[in-house]
Amino acid sequence: MATKDKLISHVMDGEPVGSRNKVTVVGVGMVGMASAISILLKDLCDELALVDVMEDKLKGEAMDLQHGSLFLKTHKIVADKDYSVTAGSRVVVVTAGARQQEGESRLNLVQRNVNIFKFIIPNIVKYSPDCIIMVVSNPVDILTYVAWKLSGLPRHRVIGSGTNLDSARFRHLMGEKLKLHPDSCHGWIIGEHGDSSVAVWSGVNVAGVSLQKLNPEMGTDKDKDDWKSVHKMVVDSAYEVIKLKGYTSWAIGMSVADLVETITKNLHRVHPVSTLVKGMHGVKEDVFLSVPCVLGNSGLTDVINMTLKSDEEAQLVKSAETLWGVQKELTL
Repeated sequence: MATKDKLISHVMDGEPVGSRNKVTVVGVGMVGMASAISILLKDLCDELALVDVMEDKLKGEAMDLQHGSLFLKTHKIVADKDYSVTAGSRVVVVTAGARQQEGESRLNLVQRNVNIFKFIIPNIVKYSPDCIIMVVSNPVDILTYVAWKLSGLPRHRVIGSGTNLDSARFRHLMGEKLKLHPDSCHGWIIGEHGDSSVAVWSGVNVAGVSLQKLNPEMGTDKDKDDWKSVHKMVVDSAYEVIKLKGYTSWAIGMSVADLVETITKNLHRVHPVSTLVKGMHGVKEDVFLSVPCVLGNSGLTDVINMTLKSDEEAQLVKSAETLWGVQKELTL
């Protein structure tokens, strides 16, 4: 008789219930692993699955995480290049794709990553037909559109990480300028996760106090406090980090875990994430851009109707037209 059989007497008939809160991360690069460790450290899943085509790196990353199991509350960590390992996932986070190079715009990445998605997305849906897909790979807005098209899933179950990170960067920089914690600084970056993102200056506040009412020139060229430079720093920050360390990882990983937490815990929190915005704010095309959205167990259930100024809406429409121009050229 084996030691296990001497130690343990099985009581129930059949096998115990499997994972109820499984999360998969596709891609074990810097962003994928930062997302994985952030999800694990926040105790957001009872099973974590990792998938990648690089078998040695995949195996090594999985072993490294498994060796820390004692310090985690996640019962099971699995990894394989075969997508059957992802079966039954509640949320699938897609970080795989070609990495943005120094000085390269997110839009330049697009067709390279579309070709990768043609393999990834059908496999996700095959094994987890009821999952929520969260796209993190860049350019995130276009690739969320691509994932939506390739998956056949309803729009509320395909979201992009969008400007959740841009807004976090914005609130961090606000906090530095005002000497406050980012949690007490409220502001939204919407639109494209990238160079044409929109800072909603009319909504920037601390404790409900509108900063634009205190400073009517806020965000304009006439502003003596130069708040416009804060938004420029948000736009430039990814390029700056890539220039300094070669890639971005920790902040986007924490941002992903923040979104996964809202979904798996059914928190109904509002996040700026990428969703289909056709018919909103004058957008006429099938494009995905970030607007404030309510997330929960079912995915993206509602959109908050922001009161935008005419120039802010014009920026959104222009972004949408730019993205649509790229999307029309894609081979899906």
